[in-house]
Formats: sequence, structure tokens, C-alpha cells
Amino acid sequence: MNFSEPFLEPYSRHVLVCVGGFCSPDRRGRELYALLPALLERAGLLFGPGRVKRGETPCLGVCSGGPIVVVYPEGVWYGRVTPELLERIVVEHLRHNRVVEDAVFYRLKQEFPGHEEQERASGASDATESA
Repeated sequence: MNFSEPFLEPYSRHVLVCVGGFCSPDRRGRELYALLPALLERAGLLFGPGRVKRGETPCLGVCSGGPIVVVYPEGVWYGRVTPELLERIVVEHLRHNRVVEDAVFYRLKQEFPGHEEQERASGASDATESA
């Protein structure tokens, strides 16, 4: 049997949507996940090298304040996401690189060995660390 090597087209970000029942008992996360492709397509982010990948997960470990949406690689966590807020996240954060500050409840600290060197090598600004 001959299997080809995995291949992944380039992408810019990955959005995770919690669809579990603990943080959002009415399962609004599923509604958001279903809405996400249309919003990404409208913003020009569904295909091509700048595309945004999306994934659903049954649990992000928060268990309250949902639905929860997380944007990587920045590690920005949004809570109490509505369809209207999801549209703002797509347009402002994913398309125009402006985090929707009033909806953020957590930011991943990028503190692992070699991170500073990676940021300097990639040309990332210090503003993303302090934001």
C-alpha cells in the first residue's frame, strides 16, 4: 500500500469554536460553527494562502461564559460570542488584524523557550506580546 505524505495548504490562522454543552447549555456554539464558513467567505478568508482554518471542539475547559471562540496563533479567547460578535471577530480580528478587545477574556502568554528568537526571526512586533 502506498500512502502519500500529508500535505496542508498555507493558512493564516485557526479558529476553534466550543460546541459543547457545558459552557453553552443551549448549544449556541454549533450555530456559530455553522455560520463561520459564510462569514469567512464573505471576508475573503475561506480559500487561498491567507485562509482561516476552523475547527469545532466539545470542550475548551472553560465551562462557563460561552460560547467560546479562540483564535490562534495569537491565543486570543473570546467569551459570550453571539453571531454578531462572531462577525466582528471575522472582520476586525481575522481580516483587519485588530483584536476585538471588548470581548477578550484571556490571552495566551507566549512564554516558551525560544519564543523570543522566533518572534525576532519572523519580524513580529513586541506590541502583540504586551497587548
